[in-house]
Amino acid sequence: MSVAVEQHWPANLPLEGIAITRYGHGLPTKRIRVVEAGHPVPDEAGESAAREILRKAKELKADDLLLVLISGGGSSLLSLPAEDVSMVDLKAVTAQLLRSGATIQEINTVRKHLSAIHGGRLAAASRAPVVALIISDVTGDDPTHIASGPCAPDPTTCADALEVLQRYRIAAPPSVTLRLERCTDETPKPGDPVFSRVENRIVATAHRSLEAAAEVFRARRIEPVILGDTITGEASEVAKVIAALAREIRRFGSPFRAPVALISGGECTVTVRSERGRGGRCSEFLLSLVIELDAMEQTWGIAADTDGIDGSEDNAGAVIAPDTLARARATGLQPKLLLSQNDSYGFFSALGDLVVTGPTRTNVNDYRVLLLV
Repeated sequence: MSVAVEQHWPANLPLEGIAITRYGHGLPTKRIRVVEAGHPVPDEAGESAAREILRKAKELKADDLLLVLISGGGSSLLSLPAEDVSMVDLKAVTAQLLRSGATIQEINTVRKHLSAIHGGRLAAASRAPVVALIISDVTGDDPTHIASGPCAPDPTTCADALEVLQRYRIAAPPSVTLRLERCTDETPKPGDPVFSRVENRIVATAHRSLEAAAEVFRARRIEPVILGDTITGEASEVAKVIAALAREIRRFGSPFRAPVALISGGECTVTVRSERGRGGRCSEFLLSLVIELDAMEQTWGIAADTDGIDGSEDNAGAVIAPDTLARARATGLQPKLLLSQNDSYGFFSALGDLVVTGPTRTNVNDYRVLLLV
């Protein structure tokens, strides 16, 4: 996004900025400084850059322009804890939430209320007009949930954040609990006059990526069916629903006939119950799916995160084929055991079926296809 701005910004007009991205995801820029930082758990590099961004936003005058480029990952990358919360405590809460099975909306509700920059606070700090260009990686494409909404009004409250921590039994540090209970510094809400000079514009969405995939299958005379870009829930359970649909198609030719590509997006969750857990929601979805399909003939699948990283490993996702289970058993792998251990990465890595793209430098959530021919 920063490179695109530099390419299209008039050469005779001033431009300066800071872009924060995940380690190893940077690109060379000329006028915008790139900082690499921690994701999905925040770190001090992101904190330092976020602090500088907030300071520069406060220095802007009314005739300046604050152009904010937002995409998925911004909750951890643009991470500036509130004054009464340390980075150590923010890391601890974030790590627990990521393993708890909470939705991204719930996680970001907590993050916004522990932050000095999220939940509309960045926009509120600027006297200049604000234009936020946003690539959506969350279901519903609501700017308040994308990167924890640094330029969007926040309809959630401290009480909502506390409720999330309690529901998922998060052992929050005392500083976190105390801040949320006192709630002396609430986020700016819808209707706040500060947002009269702020524009949040969605420029790319998950659904458009599914439409692009549909065009590819249609060109190959395979019927594409978009099941939606808002499919959420526990990844292993969502896989059972997709498998049931596949069985209905195979047995009865209903509600679709093969060849058909079942395309979906959205952001599933994984409740990590094992310390051995490796992999992300896409590979866990596929491991559960391949078990449910039970070597269904002429059926292939892929699930991958569009930013190139599924969870915390080095893969975007994985693929499955009719012979996946047979190959797994021939090598001594136990699919159900590995699923119970949340070790989908170990399963697909052993088979050589990981999808490794490297950094894509964009993020429109997950992409899943089950192909029946």
